[in-house]
Amino acid sequence: MRRGPMAGHHPGTRQQSGPRPNYLAGVGVLLWLCLVALPLYVMLGATVRTRPDYSAGGPLSFPENVTLSNYTQDFSNGFGRYFLNTMVVTTSVVVIVLLLVPPLAFSIVRNRGRATGRVFRLFLLGLAIPAQAVIVPMFYVISTAGLYDNLIGVILPTAAFCLPVCALILTGTMRDITDELFEAMAIDGATTRRVFFQLVVPLSRSGLATIVVFSALQAWNGFLFPLVLTQSEETKVLTLGLYNFQTQYGINIPGLLAAVVLSTLPVLLVYLFARRALVQGLMGVGGK
Repeated sequence: MRRGPMAGHHPGTRQQSGPRPNYLAGVGVLLWLCLVALPLYVMLGATVRTRPDYSAGGPLSFPENVTLSNYTQDFSNGFGRYFLNTMVVTTSVVVIVLLLVPPLAFSIVRNRGRATGRVFRLFLLGLAIPAQAVIVPMFYVISTAGLYDNLIGVILPTAAFCLPVCALILTGTMRDITDELFEAMAIDGATTRRVFFQLVVPLSRSGLATIVVFSALQAWNGFLFPLVLTQSEETKVLTLGLYNFQTQYGINIPGLLAAVVLSTLPVLLVYLFARRALVQGLMGVGGK
C-alpha cells in the first residue's frame, strides 16, 4: 500500500520546539551575581571574625570562629548614642518635609497665580546652591540663634536643603492627577481641605514615598552640617561616628565594617518597604 506524505504522523503529536536557552545571558547573570555578592560577603564575613583571624586569613577566607564581639564593641564605644542622634535628625527632617512640601506642591499645582509661581521658582533656585557655598553664613546664623552643638541646628538646614528637590518631585506627581477628578470633587461640594486629604494625598502616595526616602537618605548620610555645626560627643551622628571609628580602630577592619553594617540597616529597610512607590515616583507616573 502506498503511503501518503503524512504517513506515520498522528494528529496532535507534532512537537513544538521551545525557546532555546540563552547560555550567554546565563553567564552574564552569573558574573553580575558574583560582582554583587563578593563585596557583600567580604563586608558581612569580616564583621563576624576576630581581628587576628581577619589579618591571618585575608578578606576572602571563611571565618574560623564566628563572633559578635565587633558589634558589641561598637555599642560600647558610643555607637548607640550616634545611632539615636541620627534617628532623631532623620525622623525630624522627614516630618518637616511631609508637613511643608505636600501643601506647597498642592498650591503650586492648583493655584497658577504669579505669587505662587515666584515661590516655586524661589524653591527651584535652591537646587543651584550647594551646601558648601553657604556653610560659613549657616554657621554664623546657627551660632547667633544659640543652636550650635544642638541637633536642632543640624535638623533645620538639612530639611531646608531637602525642600527644593522634594517640592519638584511632588509637584510633578500631583500634576498627573486629572482635572476631571478635581471637577468631580467640586461638583460634590468638597472643600479644599477635603480635596487635599481625600483626593490629592491618596493619589500622590508614590511621590510621598519618594520624598520620604530622599529626605531620609539626605539626613541619614549627612556629614557636612553635623561636622561644622556640632562639637560634643552627645550630639554626634553616625557619619561622624564612623569617621571616629576609623581613626580609633586604625587597621581594625572587622570593627569598622560592623559599624558600617549597623548604619546601613535602617536605610535598607526603608528602601525595601518603599521601593515600588519610589520607582513609580521617580518615573513620574504619579499615583495612578
